[in-house]
Amino acid sequence: MHVFGSSSVLAIRGIMGFIALGINHRTAGVEVRERVSFSPEQLPDALQRLRAEAGADEVAILSTCNRTELYCAQDRLDAERLVEWVARFHGMTADEIRRSSYLHQDAGAVNHMMRVAAGLDSLVLGEPQILGQMKDAWQAARTAGTLGPYLDRLFQSTFSMAKQVRTDTAIGENPVSVAFAAVSLARQIFADLRRSTALLIGAGETIGLVARHLFEQGVGRIIVANRTLQRAELLSEPLGGQAIVLTQIPDILAECDVVISSTASPLPILGKGAVERALKQRRHKPMFMVDIAVPRDIEPEVGSLSDVYLYTVDDLHEVIEENLRSRQGAAEAAERLIELGTGDFMQRLRALAAVDVLRSYRQKAEQARDQELQKALAKLQRGADPALVMAEMARMLTNKLLHDPSVQLKQMTAQGRVEALALAQELFALGDSAPGNRNNSAQGDS
Repeated sequence: MHVFGSSSVLAIRGIMGFIALGINHRTAGVEVRERVSFSPEQLPDALQRLRAEAGADEVAILSTCNRTELYCAQDRLDAERLVEWVARFHGMTADEIRRSSYLHQDAGAVNHMMRVAAGLDSLVLGEPQILGQMKDAWQAARTAGTLGPYLDRLFQSTFSMAKQVRTDTAIGENPVSVAFAAVSLARQIFADLRRSTALLIGAGETIGLVARHLFEQGVGRIIVANRTLQRAELLSEPLGGQAIVLTQIPDILAECDVVISSTASPLPILGKGAVERALKQRRHKPMFMVDIAVPRDIEPEVGSLSDVYLYTVDDLHEVIEENLRSRQGAAEAAERLIELGTGDFMQRLRALAAVDVLRSYRQKAEQARDQELQKALAKLQRGADPALVMAEMARMLTNKLLHDPSVQLKQMTAQGRVEALALAQELFALGDSAPGNRNNSAQGDS
């Protein structure tokens, strides 16, 4: 949903507003997504700058290979400022961001976050990894001190909804992830993976899933390359694999039939020259490569080499579409749950706003009570008749409590806001006892 311009300014009196601004696999290709991604190292500074420069009280950022999203909470939010901030942070133009982004506000933002966490907005419908990534975004904002009570409450409700969707629907049965899709493509290229050697670059959750899928498919050999050898060993040893550091990749690349990469590196790890040298050593035996990372780990020029089958995360759509068809029924049930969850959250949010108003009014009433009580006590000390003092105190307190509501109600109705009368009648639980209603009732019965 693209909504920008004057209508993007959100101002809801007494109720916190939410905005979700994002770019994902449906609105932009990997070449754009990698430009707007935030690395883990960038996040603390980006969160602080986003809050300070975009005019939001509470902020969080979700950045994965398939999406970058900004979540903000404040009484008054201007989406255009968020767009300009993203463009400025990443050295892009605001028009580039507008063309590729979507915007959700208030209940729409709540609904969107719940759909994302439940895997309904993922490239692979129902994939479970996104919930962990949402929790990472929550933790990063919490650590940076940019979370705040309202956004925290929204995240907690989002996590609960994602859990309920997985418990009450079949969305998570036989989970198919991007990792599984990558391995499925490898099986299409190599009829017998038992004779193949797989090089996995990175040691995060996605590569962990890839490693398990390859192991289950009986791949001949697994090599895990990572910046730190210890992380690579933790992943490779249980699978009987080999661990190396990233600098050793050129030495071992010629032995690898399958290369699947997913790191958080801001720069490519594999270049065209290194792959060309490996192909010569392999006597041009085909290599299958999948680059799941955003920004990309493998230079795009590698795809132009003969005997290399290079895929990015955007190329996995055929496997993904089959998954989508098989889970459509579960997705519809999940959507209904999320609609209910969105309504429940917004209802609780409005109730919180009412609590704030009631607290302020109670403080005002107590102040008036204390003032009249002090006057009454002073009169009693001077020997005044207690009955008269109590009657006077009750009359004055009643007048003080009713004065401001009476003035405001008269002004509102004089301005043509006649709905204020019905609201006041409901607010003060007057029912049909109000004089106006008695007159209307009498006229209706005649």
